[in-house]
Amino acid sequence: MLTRMTQLAPTRTQPTTYFAPAKVNLGLSVRGLRQGGYHELHTIMVPLNVGDDLEIRPAPTLTLAVEGADLPTDAKNLVFRAARAYLDAAGIDTGVQITLTKRLPLASGLGGGSSDAATTLMALARLFPAGVDLPALALKLGADVPFFLIGQAALAEGVGEILTPLPVPRVPLVLVNPGVEVSAADAYRWLDDEEEFSPALDVEAILDALTTGRPVPYLNALQPHVALRHPPIREALTLLSEAGLRSPLMSGSGSTCFALAATDDQAHDAARAIARVKPGWWVQATGTL
Repeated sequence: MLTRMTQLAPTRTQPTTYFAPAKVNLGLSVRGLRQGGYHELHTIMVPLNVGDDLEIRPAPTLTLAVEGADLPTDAKNLVFRAARAYLDAAGIDTGVQITLTKRLPLASGLGGGSSDAATTLMALARLFPAGVDLPALALKLGADVPFFLIGQAALAEGVGEILTPLPVPRVPLVLVNPGVEVSAADAYRWLDDEEEFSPALDVEAILDALTTGRPVPYLNALQPHVALRHPPIREALTLLSEAGLRSPLMSGSGSTCFALAATDDQAHDAARAIARVKPGWWVQATGTL
């Protein structure tokens, strides 16, 4: 049973900045539909060295400010809900002041909101140590949130909560977001309407291809229907391929697409070339962590 810990002083009193990494799905298979509307997934998720920042400091109450995006700063924001959930679970009567700096595009398939929430949970666990079950809190916030607690690539199964760490090598890649916001609910509904479910990914073959530099035998079960309805996504995939990168794929439910590079220099050159053609798009050379 949790006890009140209002007497517990936070371990830090100065603001601390925390990095919340993006992710890509190195393949996403939707194996079927569960009761309750959840989907059975089989996907490899990998954190990247690009993401959002959160500055967090102890404060008398819980407050949230957002820079870089027009997002709510109350319980409609996943970061606020994550902080509230941890403070309540830990029995903390005070709060924190959080400033979220958004660097990732919204509704983009990069897991930005989930990563922000997981980073908030881990930051508060450092500020106010307590016997709180972070994975359980994370799963209540969203299916992708537990992944960001483990800090490395993982195979995600179930609704995304069954996580097995994987030895994914560091791979340079290029991200391209064409400025289209895709609703994950819509992406899964379009798949459900056609009942086009897919078999499990060949994880060993994917890992081998990542290591050897061959084309990666992955798929994104959501991509065909999302790309059909959003031509800019098809264009992004084409531009990545024409830039000489390998294995272009949409990440998650979109709209961000990515492709793999042989070297960091190739990734940066390709990103610059695509950005010149599409100056209004979000284009980023990055790499897996």
